[in-house]
Amino acid sequence: MLKNIKKSLQGLKNPKKAVVLQRFFKTRKGEYGEGDVFLGIAVPLQRIIAKKYYQELSFDDQHKLLINKIHEYRLTALFCLVLQFQKGDEKKRKATYEFYLRHTKGINNWDLVDLSAPNIVGAFLLDKKERSVLYKLARSKNIWEKRIAMLATYQFIKNNNFDDAINIAEILLRDKHDLIHKAVGWMLREIGKRNQKTEIEFLKKYHKQMPRVMLRYAVEKFSEKQKTAFLSNK
Repeated sequence: MLKNIKKSLQGLKNPKKAVVLQRFFKTRKGEYGEGDVFLGIAVPLQRIIAKKYYQELSFDDQHKLLINKIHEYRLTALFCLVLQFQKGDEKKRKATYEFYLRHTKGINNWDLVDLSAPNIVGAFLLDKKERSVLYKLARSKNIWEKRIAMLATYQFIKNNNFDDAINIAEILLRDKHDLIHKAVGWMLREIGKRNQKTEIEFLKKYHKQMPRVMLRYAVEKFSEKQKTAFLSNK
């Protein structure tokens, strides 16, 4: 099965698009995606391959894909994991969630996080009271684990449960990386779409401390008057 997935992905590679993606995902030395290798395959095509093979793909094979330097191998593995989680019973969902958390080293670019963390970590914890793992991830030294913590709360936000998102946003408020600033601002904006009062309370308390990018993301859907009030008072 692993051989089939790799063969399918290799058959779709697009060298010209790969060059563009390697620039877009910052793969040069010293950048956040340093060393990442792209085949240049569109996301919808990777989803099709995942849908074809996910039922027969073992955790061992997914591990092999997740440690591969090729970005599309890792993303397709994550799409398979999401499908296995969504289609599985509670035992399978728990095993998939635990596998995901053991292999965060391979979930090492923002798209890999964003397309998987809400659908596995967030979805698993949605009906759980014990969510301390998110706070451990939020305090990690690893940028991607911090982003996993923030993005996982998207599932809670969509269900009008904002407490963990607010708490993790507070933990990450002074983080130095713009990819964390963007993630926090995005989740605050999602809270505001559902309950603007909650977002405004957070912004009134913290907007002067927030990095500019985080604040701009957070107020993106506000009226011009509201935007100006927060951005000019920075």
